[in-house]
Amino acid sequence: MEITKQVASQDELPKTDTATDPDAEVYMNFMKKHCCYDAMPTSCKLVIFDTTLQVKKAFFALVANGLRAAPLWDNKLQRFVGMLTITDFINILHRYYTSPLVQIYELEEHKIETWRGDSSQNVCLQGCNRCLISITPDASLFDAIFSLLKHKIHRLPVIDPKSGSVLHILTHKRILKFLHIFGAMIPKPQFLQKTMEEVGIGTFKDIATVQDTATLYDALSVFVERRVSALPVVDSKGKVVALYSRFDVINLAAQKSYNNLNMTMREAVRRRTCFIEGVIKCHGHETLETVIDRIVKAEVHRLVLVDREDVVKGIISLSDLLQAMVLTPAGIDALFS
Repeated sequence: MEITKQVASQDELPKTDTATDPDAEVYMNFMKKHCCYDAMPTSCKLVIFDTTLQVKKAFFALVANGLRAAPLWDNKLQRFVGMLTITDFINILHRYYTSPLVQIYELEEHKIETWRGDSSQNVCLQGCNRCLISITPDASLFDAIFSLLKHKIHRLPVIDPKSGSVLHILTHKRILKFLHIFGAMIPKPQFLQKTMEEVGIGTFKDIATVQDTATLYDALSVFVERRVSALPVVDSKGKVVALYSRFDVINLAAQKSYNNLNMTMREAVRRRTCFIEGVIKCHGHETLETVIDRIVKAEVHRLVLVDREDVVKGIISLSDLLQAMVLTPAGIDALFS
């Protein structure tokens, strides 16, 4: 399905003036002034699944289209009821790979509605049966960021309130790219010149990593238990050698290799054939502006902060950046709410 839109005009924003930091609220005001419609691309691909579709076909479709999620349509209820995401696939693999009652190959024959929590089935995911979180096209990008971070989701459907149609799937990446593209229209905040050590944006304690000798099942366990979107793969010295993301897991469906979760992470990384997100690194002495430019241009979801020996010292995600640049100036800590 191809979605097209007219490009909305961008107005120059008024300068902000706060007592402590004159430009701390620049990005906050930018996001409040612009709506979700403004950030939608002129043309995009949108895939929608009916809940009666076989899970196997649904995940194959995600892989084929390079997508990480798709809205779910319930024909009986005549409305969208949720999203099918890679997280669902990971949770299924993790739950049933070691189950003595259900063979993993049997699961691919089930329908999406079965996986979403049909109580009449034994292979349901109770946690997946939650309400669809969405937003309207005229809502502000500030509200979109708040919703994404508050609910700890990575994809926010933009739904037309009149037709009920999904127009776009808004992501952290799209919002930050929109800000990056039109950032020249607003005053550049001084805090962009501060180093990552000075701003302290990111996670620097209890960082989730996985050894390259660990099994793929071990990695899935970390994904499920820590609810992280990517894992730095490290060697025995703590040096990062790869980055394994949730999206990499979906390729197991295409390769039919989800029956071999005992392979090492070294082998799992080597088996990746497409949509590989490399290890994009940064250092503590680099400026926030440099880091934002790098993450936007590389089109990745996070950077690994390393020392001179490439030992992992922190993770800077898109959520961290949007929280610090947009919500914190508004006095909101959605990541910790």
